[in-house]
Amino acid sequence: MQPPNEPTASRIAPPRADVQRWGLLPTPRTFELRVPPLIIGLVLGAMMGATARMSAVFAFGLPAGRIIGVGLAIAGLVAGMLGVVAFRGAGTTVNPLQPAAASHLVVSGIYRWTRNPMYLGMLLVLLGWGAFLANALAIALAAAFIPVMNRLQIGPEERILAAHFGTSFAAYRSAVRRWL
Repeated sequence: MQPPNEPTASRIAPPRADVQRWGLLPTPRTFELRVPPLIIGLVLGAMMGATARMSAVFAFGLPAGRIIGVGLAIAGLVAGMLGVVAFRGAGTTVNPLQPAAASHLVVSGIYRWTRNPMYLGMLLVLLGWGAFLANALAIALAAAFIPVMNRLQIGPEERILAAHFGTSFAAYRSAVRRWL
């Protein structure tokens, strides 16, 4: 039996509507399209480095790990740059925080194989960093980039693009995978 002063699940009140309305508590959408993806990638990369230094127990031997890491990073940089070049060539915005400013739906070039080559490029760079570090926990952090980007960036972008480009985006989304 619980003491009378201890809160129980049934006695805990939900947040007040005025607290939510005035933004005093974060909602699930608080961080959507607010944190630049490059910052997310840099923070995860720094966390991977710190994790690798603090958790040697998760280190593993990776023959040619440095070569694999550099190769993945170069592939990621190329994928990201191809995405930027395609956007610039189409004359549309590259700013990931303002997808509503997109003037064209880019579906050619690298966008025939992935809807998000810039984010795929960042993921490959992070995976390359993880291979270079040769640490399982660091690689797991790199893998965390996928759900973070799906939630904070890609999902909101796709909702906006669907509203902006309608059936053209729906057809593109059904024909081309989000990542690969």
